[in-house]
Amino acid sequence: MAFGIVIGPRVRKSPFFEATVAAGVSHFSIYNHMYMPVSYGDPAAEYERLVAGVALWDVAAERQVEVQGPDAGALARYLTPRNLESCRLGQGKYVPICDHDGILINDPVLLKLDEDRYWFSIADSDLLLWVKAIAAERGFEVAVREPDASPLAVQGPKAEEVVASLLGDWVRELKYFWFRETELDGIPLLVARSGWSKQGGFELYLLDATRGGELWTRVEAAGRPFGIGPGGPNYVERVESALLSYGADNEPDCDPFEMGLGRFVDLERPDAFVGKQRLIERKAAGPRRRLVGVFIDGPPLASNQYPWPATVEGRHAGTIRVVAHSARLGRNIGLALLLSAHAEPGTRVAIHGEAGRLDGTVTRLPFEPSEGASVAPLTMPGAAAAG
Repeated sequence: MAFGIVIGPRVRKSPFFEATVAAGVSHFSIYNHMYMPVSYGDPAAEYERLVAGVALWDVAAERQVEVQGPDAGALARYLTPRNLESCRLGQGKYVPICDHDGILINDPVLLKLDEDRYWFSIADSDLLLWVKAIAAERGFEVAVREPDASPLAVQGPKAEEVVASLLGDWVRELKYFWFRETELDGIPLLVARSGWSKQGGFELYLLDATRGGELWTRVEAAGRPFGIGPGGPNYVERVESALLSYGADNEPDCDPFEMGLGRFVDLERPDAFVGKQRLIERKAAGPRRRLVGVFIDGPPLASNQYPWPATVEGRHAGTIRVVAHSARLGRNIGLALLLSAHAEPGTRVAIHGEAGRLDGTVTRLPFEPSEGASVAPLTMPGAAAAG
């Protein structure tokens, strides 16, 4: 059965929307109340460009929450359990955000633009409202707003060549998650070495939404000698790379320890932060569930109707959050949120999908090729899906 999506005024368009339509976008998702392109109709080609060449993604739906003012640093530190004392100007850091009960509510990248100005580059949730509420209730002297900033991602092993040809060789010196403000013939940009893939690349934060078409055209032209083509956050690659997708891989009551983010939680900090006491208690108790990998037996899977229930010896064990067929690994793979008692590598699980029972084996993340598995050609069954 085919489905469509209605383009209307209640959901925002990105500055690159018209360019993506001209490029042949075929599938959108809704992310942070915006249309986000996720496929241009050829998932195999989009995957191959990402892992072997270079891809151009409209990720303007990756919105920013800006905090600016005398207490901006104090508010940023209060919002996350990660210790930010070492964060320098021009540096980004991955920062889990929890509520007062220690529940994970977002996992943005924080960017330090100045001593009194920070951005949170957010996953799909209304973090702006949360930050405004915390700032007001705690009396922080800051302004909280959404700035005019719309990322355009250039991802893949040839991304550095494309961005260097466009902006200069200085981009080669940027470390991962570091950034610099610049301009391209008057188009204001913030350039970061970052992106939602493990293939390497950059995000060009457009700082003037009226110039989205210009920027897309310039990047496309610079990338043409390197075989650039359009795409979006790639479903298969992100599962292969075990990149956390907030809202897809977690349940609404998951804490960061269950999601494998414990290394970003510093409970030894002397200062207060949201959820500190509950996170101390949660760590002491140990995670009730764990996010793990699963190798799934059988022919290539193409469904995306997740989550699927998982059982061990007939008893509830958790859920399979996402599944993909990985040509690189020669296997069906999935990410599963399982009760800790059933989350050890080697555990056999029964998976109850819409087409019937499947069997799988729990494995560590990141995924590694299983013994004897052969790597097949790049073929991506099924339609693209948002990560």
